[in-house]
Amino acid sequence: MTRKTNHRICMAAMAAGMMFFSGSGLALSQSDDFLFEPERIEACLAGKEGANRLSCAGDAANHCMDANEGGSSTVGMGACLDKELAWWDARLNEVYRDLSKRERSDDEEAEAGGWNAPKKLPALKEMQRAWITYRDALCEHEAVQWGGGTGAGPAYLSCLMGETARQYFVLADQLEYLRDR
Repeated sequence: MTRKTNHRICMAAMAAGMMFFSGSGLALSQSDDFLFEPERIEACLAGKEGANRLSCAGDAANHCMDANEGGSSTVGMGACLDKELAWWDARLNEVYRDLSKRERSDDEEAEAGGWNAPKKLPALKEMQRAWITYRDALCEHEAVQWGGGTGAGPAYLSCLMGETARQYFVLADQLEYLRDR
């Protein structure tokens, strides 16, 4: 199944959820106004190290679902998960940009020094492309477990959110390691 097909599955699941829950009083436009508190993630992360940090992924989305009328509907879950996914994605993009600068600088230093070292930046780019392919396949598999039901959309978004948080930590840890040496 292609990424385009998967997008259609998720959009169909969300559309089905919108039709089903339209009588529940939750309009899709209202989900844009949902209370979403990313500071909950930051508070959760305070004092956590290593793999324990991953337990904070979903904290703000779960609170969003609980705190907003219609948050437990399929559309509401999708809206809350999408908001947290966007938060993690912004952090991942930022750390990827910073790590890319560092890898480029290391590559330039190695070239100027005449070292015969493998290039770091192309390896980082290839790793990130492979991770995106893996993430998409993993989350597609998660979505199809719902057999076409309305839970596929939130399941897909939850998976994307968790995997994006995980990758953020991988890159952030790498960047911190490089800065410390």
